[in-house]
Amino acid sequence: MTIETVGDQGDGIAKVERGYVVIVPGAQPGDEPTVEIEQVQENVAFASIVDSDPRAF
Repeated sequence: MTIETVGDQGDGIAKVERGYVVIVPGAQPGDEPTVEIEQVQENVAFASIVDSDPRAF
């Protein structure tokens, strides 16, 4: 997934299928990290980065 924007708390935000939102702390717009989904709710999921975007190195 690609991080599209940053939320009010500074977390990266990506939208996946059907506009479902995934919040990824520590991610920046344009990042394409590998993430692990940790918590799922009806319209949002929270994830952590398990492998950073290789283009960042």
